[in-house]
Amino acid sequence: MTMKQRNNISFSLIAQRCVIAFFVLLSATAVAQTRGTVTVVKDARIDTLIAKRLELSRNGSSAAAAVNSSGNGYRVQFFISSNRTEAYAAQTKFNGLYPDYKTYIIYSDPNFKVRAGDFRTKLEATRLMEQLRGQFTSLFIISEKINTSDSK
Repeated sequence: MTMKQRNNISFSLIAQRCVIAFFVLLSATAVAQTRGTVTVVKDARIDTLIAKRLELSRNGSSAAAAVNSSGNGYRVQFFISSNRTEAYAAQTKFNGLYPDYKTYIIYSDPNFKVRAGDFRTKLEATRLMEQLRGQFTSLFIISEKINTSDSK
């Protein structure tokens, strides 16, 4: 290999490395300079809810505890069926007879279970179960997490 060929090869390698370095630096500066702005679009009611929650927690009122209160308790299960329409009909019947109690429909494959009440003690649930004996045949007291803010 002659000296001229070695110089051409070495110049060629240097030129390639320079071109690669140029493009790397160019892309790095392009990435570094692309700063955008983020626009947050949200419903104004979210700010209102946050403000109310903060106000309740600052006041230390029992209303703040009622917002997110739940605990262990009992419910009376008075209906179970694989038919959704029948479950809603049983819930409607119960709500007509006992409008003061909250009712819940729970779907546990393949059945719909209809439960009533948010009782802290088993005795309270037993009282409701005794009242329901004439209207519903399948009655059980279920221990589960309940809503304690408006118990019934």
